[in-house]
Order: sequence, then structure tokens, then C-alpha cells
Amino acid sequence: MKYLRRILLAFSSLKVAISLLILIAIASAIGTALPQGELPETYISKYQVQKFLGLLNGEMIIRMQLNKVYSSIWFLALLAWLSISLIVCSWRRQWPTLKKAMAWIDYRDPKQIQRLAISQTFKIDKPFKSIEKLEHYLINSGWKVQKNSFRLSARQGLIGRVGPPLVHFGLIILIIGATFGALKGVRVERFLAPERSLNLLSPNGINQINLKLTDFQIERGPNGQPEQFRSSIELSNKDFKKIITKQISVNHPLRFKGMTVYQADWSLAAITIQIDKQQKLQLPLKRIEALGNQVWGVLIPKFNNKSEAMLLTVSSEKGPVRFYSESGVPIGIVRPLGESIQSGESQINVIDILPSSGILMKYDPGVPFVYIGFAISLIGSILSIVSTKQLWIIAEKEAKLLHIGGFANRNSIGFAKQFPLIVKSASIV
Repeated sequence: MKYLRRILLAFSSLKVAISLLILIAIASAIGTALPQGELPETYISKYQVQKFLGLLNGEMIIRMQLNKVYSSIWFLALLAWLSISLIVCSWRRQWPTLKKAMAWIDYRDPKQIQRLAISQTFKIDKPFKSIEKLEHYLINSGWKVQKNSFRLSARQGLIGRVGPPLVHFGLIILIIGATFGALKGVRVERFLAPERSLNLLSPNGINQINLKLTDFQIERGPNGQPEQFRSSIELSNKDFKKIITKQISVNHPLRFKGMTVYQADWSLAAITIQIDKQQKLQLPLKRIEALGNQVWGVLIPKFNNKSEAMLLTVSSEKGPVRFYSESGVPIGIVRPLGESIQSGESQINVIDILPSSGILMKYDPGVPFVYIGFAISLIGSILSIVSTKQLWIIAEKEAKLLHIGGFANRNSIGFAKQFPLIVKSASIV
């Protein structure tokens, strides 16, 4: 029993709760800074030379589960520990405090009132009449009053005591929702070119929704940098019957039956070239990280005796397209539907560049719980601001004295300013 008590004290400790919150905040910051859910090879190649935070290479990141922070065992353990801490704290402290606040406290001895931070004692001629005046004034001012002979107990703002337990309850629901979403949620990220589609499967493997990209636009600023991406998407059921059509953009996702479709990124999918104004070829583009962050290219092989192999690179759907020889010597720069490039004895024209939209789809069954938990915590936080005030009045008939005193758990200065008005209502000053 002694050890159980120590364990409960440790779980309900405020220092432990704060430490857990700090650890969870640090872990969330790492999960935000470090790309999540990538292939292990990506982390190994990316952080082999330039280590993450100057300390961790790719293998260490994978071993510590930093590539999947929010579903890692240690992060879920922190959430579970915080949940248990909140439950134990609510059970040992918040609930007894709320029950105690709900019960009326009847002060019978004037000395009990005199010990209060705000109290006064007055000489009166008609104590019973003063008690009646105070009762009438307090009721009209929104106080709850309990009268007992020559004693009054009054309180106001009791709803403020409900706030802290509500905050704890909301946080517990929020953590449960976040954990449920991390374990059961699905995250899919794909690059789609216009008129391409993607089949989304339900957890049991039955095809439910087909997502098709009908159009993709990149809005660029005066300096040529992308400022906004817009994708027109079409959702249809397994029989390809259209369900909904909507344009999404950055910070404006589509939400449908628990699924959220985000505009996440952009890329270049393919380039169409024409050889000697006859044959058209659509060649897939691949990102060339060695040449820059946003550079795509394709190697054009020698397609006849009159041509030569070339490397084609591009960084925008509007061009320009740069051509290099096998030895890396620049050959020329052209734009779509512009001038042609000489490859041996052949002429190559760039017809168009096909961009692709980075679509991020998330299905998180824990989102409703997160929203509900957040709403409950927000309501509890607002209620916690409400000041709970308590007041006691005792009239001594023989000594003709009236004792008035009270306190407030918040805004004591405001209660001190209100106290003279309460005293004045008894018509004794």
C-alpha cells in the first residue's frame, strides 16, 4: 500500500507532468523538422555526410525511430504516461476539490470569519433586519445564498471550479485521439500528372474511391518562384460514378468522409519532344539532385546515325530547357514551342513540359476525438478564468455585532472592491 501511494504521488506530480509536456514538445519539434515516413535509404543517403542536428546520421535516426516519431513506441509511451498522470491527478486532486467546492460551508463561529483575508465587524441595532437586507442584495446580484437563522453563506462563480477538471478531461480525450490516429491512420503521398488517377483502398482492401487529377496549375511570382499550387481533383466511387469535384491549393484541402486531401508539393513529370518535325516522344523526367534542388532531366539516347546522345535538364514547366552533350558541354537553351536544337544532323523541338501535382492524402480516425478534446479543454480554460467568490455573515444578537468576511480564488482585488458595496447593502455604514 505504501509503494502504491508513492507511485500515485509520482504520477500526479506537477513536475512530472511538466517534464512530460517538455519532452513531447521536443519530440514534436523533431518530427516537424525531420521528414517523416520516408524510405530508410533516403535517411541513410541524406544524413550520411551532413548529420541531422550535427549529431545523428541516417542509421541512428532509423534506430531511434525519429523517421516515424508520432507512431514510435517511445512517443506513444510518453503520451500514455501523460494520460495516466492526468487521470491520477484528476482522481486524487481535481475531483475531491470540485466535490468540496460544491458542498456548502457553514461558519458558526465569528472567529472563523475574522481569520479571512477580507472581513469586517460592525455594531448593529437590528441584526435580523440587516441579514434580510444582505440576503436580498446578494440574490439580486447573482449570488447563491443559504440562510440559517442569523447566519448567511453565499457564493458566486462556482462554475469556475469546473474548469480545471474539464481541461484535464479534454487533454485525455485529445491524447487518446492522437494515439488512435497515429496507430490507425493512413498517409499516402503521390505525384500525379493531369488526367492520371489513383485508387484509394479501404483498410479491408476493397476499392472505394478513385482520385483523378483533372488539372494542375503553378502560380509564380515576378521572380519566377512558385507562390501557389492549385489542383482540380475529381473523386468517384468504385463504379467511376463522380462523387465530388473540387480545386485544392496550399492551406485549402478537401475533406471527404474522414479523408483529407492536401496540396503538398509539385514536380515535373514528363517532357514532349519532336524529332525532325515528325515523330513526337514523351519522355519521363527525373529529379537530378546533384544539379540543384529543383532540377529535372532525362538522357536522350542516340536514336539514329545522324543524332548524338544528349542530357536535357529543366527547372520549370515553362522552361527553359538546357541541352548538354555526353561530355557535359552545353549545346543550347530553348523554350517549349520555340527554336529547335541541333543533334547531329537532326532537329529537336520541345513541344511541352508536363508538371505533376504532389497530393497528400490522410485518413485519421482520431481527428474527431482530437477536436472534441480540444473543444472541451478550451471551454475548461475559459471557465477556469471565472473567479469563485465565497461570503459568510454571522449576526450576534446579544452583542449586536455583524461579522462579514469572504475570499476569492482569483481576482482578489476585484472582490476587495466589491466588498464595501456588500457591506453598504446592510445599511450599517
